[in-house]
Amino acid sequence: MVAVLTTPVLLLGTATAVAATGTPPGRQLTIETVSNPRPALVSGGQVLVKVVAPAGKVAVSENGHDVTSGFRAQPDGSLLGLVTGLRDGVNTLSARTSGPGPDRRADLRVTNHPSTGPVFSGAQQQPFYCETQAFGLPTATQPLCSAPTQVSYQYRTTAGAFAPLADPATRPADLATATVGGRAVPYVVRVERGTIDRAVYELAALYDGAPSPVAPEPGWNGKLVYTFGGGCNAGYHQGASTGGVVNDLFLAQGYAVASSTLNVLDNNCSPIISAEAAMMVKEHFIETYGPVAHTIGWGGSGGAIQQYDIAENYPGIVDGIIPGVSFPDPLTVGGPVSDCRLLNRYFAGPGASFTAAQKQAVAGFASYDTCVSWDQTFASRATATGSCNAAIPVAARWDPVTNPGGVKCNSNEQLVNQIGRDPKTGFVRSPLDTTGVQYGLAALKSGTITPAQFADLNASIGGLDYTGKPVTQRTAADPKALAAAYADGIVNSASQGLRETPIIDQRTDLDFAGFGNDIHTTEWSYVLRQRLLRANGTAANQVIIENHPTAAEAAAASAYELGAMDRWLTAIDADRSHRSRQQKVLANRPADLGDGCYLSAASRITEKLTYPASGQCGAQYPVAANTRMVAGESLAMDVLKCRLKPLDFRDYPAAFTAEDRTRLRAAFPGGVCDYSRPGVGQRAPIGTWLSYGDERTGTTPPR
Repeated sequence: MVAVLTTPVLLLGTATAVAATGTPPGRQLTIETVSNPRPALVSGGQVLVKVVAPAGKVAVSENGHDVTSGFRAQPDGSLLGLVTGLRDGVNTLSARTSGPGPDRRADLRVTNHPSTGPVFSGAQQQPFYCETQAFGLPTATQPLCSAPTQVSYQYRTTAGAFAPLADPATRPADLATATVGGRAVPYVVRVERGTIDRAVYELAALYDGAPSPVAPEPGWNGKLVYTFGGGCNAGYHQGASTGGVVNDLFLAQGYAVASSTLNVLDNNCSPIISAEAAMMVKEHFIETYGPVAHTIGWGGSGGAIQQYDIAENYPGIVDGIIPGVSFPDPLTVGGPVSDCRLLNRYFAGPGASFTAAQKQAVAGFASYDTCVSWDQTFASRATATGSCNAAIPVAARWDPVTNPGGVKCNSNEQLVNQIGRDPKTGFVRSPLDTTGVQYGLAALKSGTITPAQFADLNASIGGLDYTGKPVTQRTAADPKALAAAYADGIVNSASQGLRETPIIDQRTDLDFAGFGNDIHTTEWSYVLRQRLLRANGTAANQVIIENHPTAAEAAAASAYELGAMDRWLTAIDADRSHRSRQQKVLANRPADLGDGCYLSAASRITEKLTYPASGQCGAQYPVAANTRMVAGESLAMDVLKCRLKPLDFRDYPAAFTAEDRTRLRAAFPGGVCDYSRPGVGQRAPIGTWLSYGDERTGTTPPR
């Protein structure tokens, strides 16, 4: 079956509260969903509901059935209740008051989706291989991979380790304490595991009795950390890891922690699917523990991609983010990754005479070893089967002859609902492009490589075909893939939700200090900053803090950044002014929080960080470039396919021989990249909270 491009639906606004019509001024009757502030996107058959009413008796009903007994009065005078038994599709919740004064009624339409999903990510791709046993859950069956929820307990020992605890009511002799709100509480942790949206989810929080959504536990500080895991791969399997939830940094301060296997980008390289999973898991958490003051995103590498992209395109799932060793989005990174595969192939063949310094100048990284590492670790993600997870049987994988309909382990596969499938190849349309890219341009201009080397490099480098196989011709992007990538915000423009999101970019420096083969290079933090600046005129909501890759500095940085983000969000929560959300974010940044770096675990300095690097931090943490930047692309790195201009030898500082000119004309028959113009298909995104449908509740958009 050939998949076609799904037209997304723009889900405008957040219909959180519905008030009774004709209500006089004063306290109005309102009813709103709390566990998911978007009533059209509720899942799992239940929802936490808040009712605010004037004086008088209040009755609440669900599809005509009275559910008032499930509501409990809150300190602010509202009523909070968990409404269960929602049917899939449309439901009506109603609140009514009677006496004194006129009777009033407020209705709220809620659309419920199955706990197995999807809600807005579109048709789920099959097959899907289950891995529940990796979490100690019973064996599950395809395609939904559902398993019953299990709860277990752990405790923190006085020696600083987590240990299993069979009975949470017991108090082992070596039980440590945690401090929440200035009060010491037993350091016992409730861990819940189950399945939501086909993924395995995990929740962890301090335990002091059974959790309740209407009466929060005293050991919980009312805040949630949502963790995201790294990587970027095709998916088609449930995953054997989450972002991690049993974490002393969070739990010791009373934070609850949540994550799921579909929030690990190596299990699924789709920020849209990750956003859906996070929304559904967070909804379940609130229905278990109660309303959340704010949610902090946490995680590095692919975990950072998810935070940046979810905050941009599905704002409100996370309120503030702390992305580590970050990248802006999967598609932007794909250019340098594929470049490195081609460069490694070239330097092993026609370019074998290039020196180490020349290779480094062509790649742009602080060390050419970074390019080697990209090729070894991630370039296979653009191939048909080179990165298939072990959970996917070999017999199920794609083969052009024996199994042309098999599983294709290309990282773009999970974006099929956004960018579509090419009916000619059966592969997801690709936005990858190298047409007109002048590899090594900066190295030529600096005199590091000769005109002859530049000509040979660009004439010989070739490209990749749709299976990821190196070929002689340059790579050409699919126009439909480019259009969707920009319109749907898959290329992160930083122009939507990110402008209203507090960001602490946690940059552990891996460019130098013996980590020259690491892929997590520092320029990517500044790529996102440049996009913020260009889209919004300011990047003051993004703070970059650099630290060395030592355990002591990493621990100091993590503790400071978590505390600073909490103070930032708490101040925003308390800001009752009429300022816009963006203005509140900028106005309430803590005075001590700003760009800077750690000189040691005990010494953090604050100074403006720039690209190119300068100042004390610049001396400690120099910042290099990458393959596309040294080929002429701007710091924003948001051009997937460049527009072309005629090849003009007057643009080069050195003279080319007649033979070299002939080779370059053949390499660039349509011209070379003109990065002074927007890329092909580049445009502003069409909006946030795009939906690609849920077939089972009849909300799938037209195709």
